[in-house]
Amino acid sequence: MDKNFIIGLVLIMLMLVGYQFLVPKPVEPAPITQVNSDSAKSVTVKGALASDSTQAVASAGDTSAVKIAPQDLVIETTDSRIVFTNKGGILKEVMLKKYKTFDQKPLFLILENHNKFQIEFPTQAGNVNLAELYFTTTSTGKTLAAKDSAIISYRTDLGKGQFVEQNYVVHGSGYVINYGIKSNSLVAGDKTIQFDWKNDLLKLENDMNENRKAITVNYYTDGLHSLSQSPTANEEAKAEEPVKWFTIKHKYFLAGLIAEKHPFTNVDVKTIVNVNDTTIVKTANVAASIPMLAVQKNEANFQFYIGPNDYHIVQTVKAENFDQNVYLGYAFLKPINKFFLVPLFNFLEGFISNYGLLIICLVLFVKTLLTPLTYKSYISMAKMKLLAPELEELKAKNPDDAAKQQQDQMKLYQEVGVSPLSGCIPVLATMPILFSLFFLFPNLIELRQQHFLWASDLSTYDSFIKLPVSLPFYGNHVSLFTIMMTISSIGYAYYNNQITPTQPGPVNMKMLSYIMPLMFMFVLNSFPAGLTFYYFVSNVVTIGQQLLIKKFVNEDKIRNILEENRKKNANGEKKETKFQKYLAKSLQAADEAKKKQADLEKRTKRK
Repeated sequence: MDKNFIIGLVLIMLMLVGYQFLVPKPVEPAPITQVNSDSAKSVTVKGALASDSTQAVASAGDTSAVKIAPQDLVIETTDSRIVFTNKGGILKEVMLKKYKTFDQKPLFLILENHNKFQIEFPTQAGNVNLAELYFTTTSTGKTLAAKDSAIISYRTDLGKGQFVEQNYVVHGSGYVINYGIKSNSLVAGDKTIQFDWKNDLLKLENDMNENRKAITVNYYTDGLHSLSQSPTANEEAKAEEPVKWFTIKHKYFLAGLIAEKHPFTNVDVKTIVNVNDTTIVKTANVAASIPMLAVQKNEANFQFYIGPNDYHIVQTVKAENFDQNVYLGYAFLKPINKFFLVPLFNFLEGFISNYGLLIICLVLFVKTLLTPLTYKSYISMAKMKLLAPELEELKAKNPDDAAKQQQDQMKLYQEVGVSPLSGCIPVLATMPILFSLFFLFPNLIELRQQHFLWASDLSTYDSFIKLPVSLPFYGNHVSLFTIMMTISSIGYAYYNNQITPTQPGPVNMKMLSYIMPLMFMFVLNSFPAGLTFYYFVSNVVTIGQQLLIKKFVNEDKIRNILEENRKKNANGEKKETKFQKYLAKSLQAADEAKKKQADLEKRTKRK
């Protein structure tokens, strides 16, 4: 051999040996943490198994595997911190920056190990679970200003020139994330992509039982549908029509998906509850189908909404009736909340930062608006008070005949031109507002974690005293605002009973007016402190209004009016009102019925 050739060969061998010792070995990427034990399933494509935890894509028809390291991509907006992962090209975490949990920890609506997206994508070789594939991206993490936006694109090859691409658009403010999925797959357009979203709803509020009552899944077809909100039972339903959007609903937050053009089909929704779990309130699951043709035409576009269930935010989301996620009460009460109370509440927010004071101002505004009705109600009660001695005399004439007592009272009302209902109608007119507030306050996220006096959170009950045991129908705490509301309600009832004569009948209405507040004390003990505080202030203001009105009401004038009415009716000078005509007909019908009864008794005795 040539000497130079031998020297060259030796040098090459030394270089190779030196390379092995001097150049460090590449660090193997750490396997990604799995959400559930079954998330390491292998994906089979034409019999080829791709099960390596660092495997990116097993191309259809190709058993070779390309390894890509797991990689997170973080986008910071003014409202959220969003983490994407290249495994599956999905949302890994979403944290709301402006909100905290009840114990002041970061608030996640999507959290690794507690959230799972699955997309079964059809290929010519069979279905592929995209959640098990690693995607590539050229996008990078960044922090966005309020008016900025960022596009995040993930892509994976399916072999034979076919690909799947998932695109996200994150906006610098707000809680909407645009999402689209497209592919040049050659499978038939009549096939569907199977989408499955499983989300563990973590404990965000203090009371686990109240949380479980509030959590549900909403879905919208031509109207809103919701799963039953049972705190102890699993619930499930299947949508009978295509679904335009669905939301997984916490008490005050939402995580949902909106279809822009092609609605979801074959939608199944369910909630699963483990009453012994102290971390997970419920687990929600939504399974749906997406038409493959929409993906191939680049029309499979959606919007994630992951944020607060705030009426003024959700009503701006471009989805049909998306604001119905905020429950504003029954159909006949909803307009009161939607067009009066909610705008009024938010108007006052612009001037008053303390929500306890805001509630007081809300009461004063509403009570001032209803002052004419309160005045009319008081005048009616004053008339009834002046008639009380005569009513007692009529009652004494027939102490054992309630029907006769009632007839005599109706005759007296007819004589003096008084309608006992005139005192009830103003009160009934205020009831829709009280009932509207009953539904509104538990759904006002604005009250969440707002302090006032001893209450640390006006959106939940104020636990002034903790009880050692949980009492049936009451709970394991004493709400001081509820106690104050009860005392003020009893005081208001006592005040009214002093100026209202006892009505004949089987039910003692005066006693009932004391019993009802005690019943509501049990019902409202676990309701938001903001609501019971509103009712307390409302009672106090109403009593104050009536005491003020009393100073301007001359009872002698009212007595003279009643006597004039009596004289005019006796002379036939006064024109009868509709109520008086109704009374006259009722009295006549009662007299006729009494005569028929007497005749029947006489005939029976003769026989």
